[in-house]
Amino acid sequence: MATTGLQHVAAMYAGVVAPPLIVGAAVGLSATELTFLTGACLFTAGLATFLQTLGLWNIGARLPFVNGVTFAGVAPMLAVVDSTGDKKDALPVIFGAVIVAGVLGFVAAPFFSKLVRFFPPVVTGTVITLIGVSLMPVAFGWAQGPSPDAPDFGSATNLGLAGITLLVVLLLRRFTRGFVKQIAVLLGLVIGTVIAIPFGATDFGPVAEADIIGFPTPFHFGPPQFALAAIISLCVVMVVSMTESTADMLALGEIVDKPADEKTIAAGLRADTLGSAISPLFNGFMCSAFAQNIGLVAMTRIRSRFVVAVGGGFLVLMGLCPIAASLIAVVPRPVLGGAGVVLFGSVAASGIQTLVKASLEKDNNVLIVAVSLAVGIIPITAPEFYHAFPETAKIILDSGISTGCVAAVLLNLVFNHLGKGQGRESDDVTAPMEPAAELPAPRQGAGAH
Repeated sequence: MATTGLQHVAAMYAGVVAPPLIVGAAVGLSATELTFLTGACLFTAGLATFLQTLGLWNIGARLPFVNGVTFAGVAPMLAVVDSTGDKKDALPVIFGAVIVAGVLGFVAAPFFSKLVRFFPPVVTGTVITLIGVSLMPVAFGWAQGPSPDAPDFGSATNLGLAGITLLVVLLLRRFTRGFVKQIAVLLGLVIGTVIAIPFGATDFGPVAEADIIGFPTPFHFGPPQFALAAIISLCVVMVVSMTESTADMLALGEIVDKPADEKTIAAGLRADTLGSAISPLFNGFMCSAFAQNIGLVAMTRIRSRFVVAVGGGFLVLMGLCPIAASLIAVVPRPVLGGAGVVLFGSVAASGIQTLVKASLEKDNNVLIVAVSLAVGIIPITAPEFYHAFPETAKIILDSGISTGCVAAVLLNLVFNHLGKGQGRESDDVTAPMEPAAELPAPRQGAGAH
C-alpha cells in the first residue's frame, strides 16, 4: 500500500505544485512564501483525496481518485492577479472566490449530475485543450529565466537548461517502463536541477531556511476578500472542473468494474466542491480529480481506494513538512519551463483526445470547436484585445478558459439542443470530393447556373 500510494503521489506531484508556483510567482512571493503556498496545496490535496476515497456521509465517490489543485483555475487566477492593484490582495481575492465557488458547487452537485448531457465531449474537449494552450506561455516564460528584469533572461544558458530538461523527460518516457516512466517529469526536474548547479542557477536557500515540521496557518495571506468578477470567473472554472470530474468518474468506474451512477457522481462532486471550499482556509486552491492517476489504476490493476487514501496521507505529511515542500522551490525556473512544456502540452493533448470522441465529422461540432477555441485564445494571441473594457469585466474576459467554456456551452445548446439544432446535428462536414467521385444527380426542376 505504501509503495503504490507513493506511486500515485509521484504521478501527480508535478501537477499539484505547478499551479501554486505559477500563481505565487505572478504575485511576487519570496522563496519562503512560495514554499509555504506549495506545502499548503499539498496538504489540502491530501484532505480532498481523503474526502473522495474514504467518504463521509453522502460525500465522496469512494473510488480510487486522487484530488489536487486543478489546472483549470490557473489562467483565471492570473487574470485576478493582473487586475489587482496591490498584489498582496490578489491571494485573498482568489481565496474568497474559491470559497464561494466551492459552496455553490456543493449545493449544485446533485443537480449538476443530471445536466451532464449539456457537457458532451465537444465541450469538455475544447475546454481541456484551452487549459493546456493557455498555460504554454507560462512554460515559455519559465524557460527564459526567473525574471524579465534579470540580465540573463532568455539567455542561451537558460534556454539550454530548459531544452536539456525537456530532452531528459522525453528520453525517460521513451526508453523506460513502469514506475520510472510514470515519474519521468519528476525525474526530469531532479536531473535538470543537478545539471543546473555548475551554472549557478540552483539556489538551496529555501531548503536551508525551511522547518522540518510546520502547519499551514489558516488565512496566512490574509482573510478572504470577495470580488464579484473574480467570483464569477472562478464559478465558471468550477463548472469546468465538475464536468471534468464527472467524465473522470465515469471512466474510472468502468476501469474498477463499479459503474458510476447518478448517486456516485453527485457524491464525488460534493467531495470535489467541499474540498475546494475548505482549501482556502489552509491557503490552498480549487481541487479536482487528477486524470493521470486513472491511467495509473488501469496500468497497475490495483483498484483499491484505500491505496489511494494512503497516497492522500503522504500528501498531508508532505504539506506538514515544509522542508519537503521547499525542494520544489530549489528547481530553477528554466528547468521548470522544460518540464512544463511536457506537463502543459499533455493537458492540451488530453483535450484533443477527448475531441476525437466528439463526432467532428458533424458540421455543427466543427463550428462549436472552431469558434470556442478562437474565443479562448484571444487573451493569448491578442493580450490587449479587451483593453477598453472595465477592469471587473477584464478579469473574466482575460481568462480564455472561462470565455471559451461559456462559448462552447452556449454554442452546443444552440446547435445541438434548441429548435432545429438536433435535426441539423447529423449534417456531415462539407469536404472536397475525391478526384474519382461522381457528381450528384441534379434535383428535379433545378435551373442551370
